[in-house]
Formats: sequence, structure tokens, C-alpha cells
Amino acid sequence: MEPIQILLDQLREIARGAIELVPQIAVALVVILATAGLSKLGQNILRRVLSRTNLRQSLKELFTLLLSILIWIIGLMIAAVIVFPGLTPSSILAGLGIGSVAIGFAFKDVFENFLAGIIILFRREMRIGDHIECEDIEGEVSHIAIRESHIRQTDGQLVIVPNAILFKNPVIVRTDQSLRRVEIICGIAYDVDVDAARDVITTAVQSCDTVDQDDKPIQVFAKEFGSSSINFEVAWWTGSAPVDVRRSRDQVVAAIKRGLDEAEMEIPFPYRTLTFKEPLPVQNRAADQQSDD
Repeated sequence: MEPIQILLDQLREIARGAIELVPQIAVALVVILATAGLSKLGQNILRRVLSRTNLRQSLKELFTLLLSILIWIIGLMIAAVIVFPGLTPSSILAGLGIGSVAIGFAFKDVFENFLAGIIILFRREMRIGDHIECEDIEGEVSHIAIRESHIRQTDGQLVIVPNAILFKNPVIVRTDQSLRRVEIICGIAYDVDVDAARDVITTAVQSCDTVDQDDKPIQVFAKEFGSSSINFEVAWWTGSAPVDVRRSRDQVVAAIKRGLDEAEMEIPFPYRTLTFKEPLPVQNRAADQQSDD
């Protein structure tokens, strides 16, 4: 019976200790509830203060989240000290320091994305609403969170990208400036005067209202001798949004085609020259028909 008695004594000690902790646990619960209320109050106050500043919305959300995390850490530390009086803030911090090593290895990717998200939020080069391209992902930045960013592609699909990818890899911000240069290749026949064709193409591009002509020049250069045409490189500046680029390219191509047609300058089809190893007999159908008659 001694083992059973020992077990019963231990259970009584545990029960007595739990009963003795009831007041501390109740106070700790009150502290946790107060922490939750204080966290919401602090967030509301900080949002009102930040609303008067010129900070980006993503940074406002970051500061609000960090304040909430700080309040919760302090509140939980106070609750732990109340329940376990032997604990001190220094011992808690020491335990967190030791445990953070193991947690860091276990949640490496999570913390990596978290830190990358904080750095991205402080970037000025990539904002919500910008059109970006990174690792074959292209679209508009619709949301930047702590761990991930939301990219809305031009076809409407939403891509959720871990922030570490945006931090480690080159990111092309297509809408960093209000204007973007667009280039197309236009070919003319070899018997067309190059200088005259350049003037026609330049005039056609200038007639398009989607082309910026105030700050940026229109450039038309003869680029190369093609297989069946002399190719011009035509460059101009328009709005940086993808729809602006597509709309301007459509207008410029139509204007160049119309201008060359009116000037009777040929845009040639590709020519092919076939060479045979042995001579081929040429059949004259008209002569054959006459011989038959």
C-alpha cells in the first residue's frame, strides 16, 4: 500500500498547490484581459496619431502591429510573474534568449519572411499600387503584409509571394516613374528612301496623343539590314502603367501603317530565295497547250 499512499500524497500536494495558485491565476487572467484592452486602446490611439502624418499605409500598419506585440509581451511577462512569484523579468528574458535559438532554427523561413517584410515596408521604391516583376511574377502590388505580399496579375489572378523572394531577388518596378519608354521595329522595302521613310514614321508617331512629347524625345533610327527590309527602331515615351503601354503601342503601330500607306512606301513581306542542288526543268504550260491543240 505504500506506493499507493505515496501517489495519493503527491496528488494531494498537487491539488493543494493548484488551489493555492487560484488567486494568482485569477489575477493573471485579469492582467491578460487588461492587456487585450490596452492593446486595442493603444492601436486606436496610434492610428489616430499616424493618420495625421504622411507615412504610407503599410508603415502605419507595421507600427500598429509592433505596438500591439510590445504590449502583449509586457502583459504576458507580468502575468507569468504573478502566477510564478519565483520568476523575475531577467530570468524570463534569459529563458527567452535560450529558447529563441531553438525557435529560430525551427521557424527560420517564418522569421526570414518577417524581417524581409519589415525591410520591404520601409522601402520607398516599391509601394502599394506599383506594377512590378520578380521571378516571372508580374502584376500590381495590392497588399504588403509582414510575412507576404499580394501581387494582382493583369489577368486578375492573385499571387501571394513570400517577402523573402522579393527581398533576395531583383525586383523590376515598372511604375516607379510616371513615364516609360516603348520600342517597336518597323521595316521598309529596300527601294524606299531611308530619310523619307524616317520622316514619315516620325510624323506618324508625333500625331499620337498617347505619346509624351513635352519631356522626352521621339527617336527613330535605322537599325539593321533585314532579310527583306531595312528595319527602323522606333522609341517613344508614354504612361508607365501596362494598359497605357498597350494602348500607346496600338495607336503608334496604326499611325505608322497609315502614314506609310499614304506615302506609298512598302512594308514588305518576308522574301525567300530557294536554291536547288540540281537544275530543275521549266515547263511552259502555254506552249504545251498549243502543241496539244
